[in-house]
Amino acid sequence: MGGMTAADVKTLRQQTGAGMMDCKAALSEADGDMERAVELLRVKGQASAAKRADRGTSEGVVASYIHSNLKVGALVEVQCETDFVARNEDFQGFAYEIAMHIAATSPAHVSSEDIPEEDIARERRVFEEKAREDGKPDNVVERIVDGQVSKWSKELSLIDQEHVNTDKHDSKTIEELRQDVVAKLGENVVIARFSCFRVGE
Repeated sequence: MGGMTAADVKTLRQQTGAGMMDCKAALSEADGDMERAVELLRVKGQASAAKRADRGTSEGVVASYIHSNLKVGALVEVQCETDFVARNEDFQGFAYEIAMHIAATSPAHVSSEDIPEEDIARERRVFEEKAREDGKPDNVVERIVDGQVSKWSKELSLIDQEHVNTDKHDSKTIEELRQDVVAKLGENVVIARFSCFRVGE
């Protein structure tokens, strides 16, 4: 294996969930540089996810998470292409992790594309008024508002959030975790919908 060892390949597999041959190829291309190999696999995983994005998802699971205080819970539907993958431990583990994240953060939408146009327009007006009150010149108001609307929409969007367990998931966003599971399982995976429940709300 040239400059790489079996231990290197094992470490890379544990970090990324990629297959053995993919890990060997990435380490070879990166000349044994572990960080570069992880980067190469992530890019490959994103490309793999993009290629599969148009494939239909008619199977999947509904996963749940209920906090130990029994006051917060979440349900999420995660779809895949086949029943075989729906029964896969990694797929079900991903769905559970997403349900846990939803219970912790209460996102409003799966993605920023799901935010109603009228909500975006309302927030834009608020940000514009604030920028003008702060005395910002007209030529920079639009740029400031665009940045604030983008930040606001990402905070509401499940897939744009970093998973709450940053230690376990290396500060990855939900979308990056979804792409990782797509690359690992070889099927399109879609977070279809979710609900979050809090006692008294």
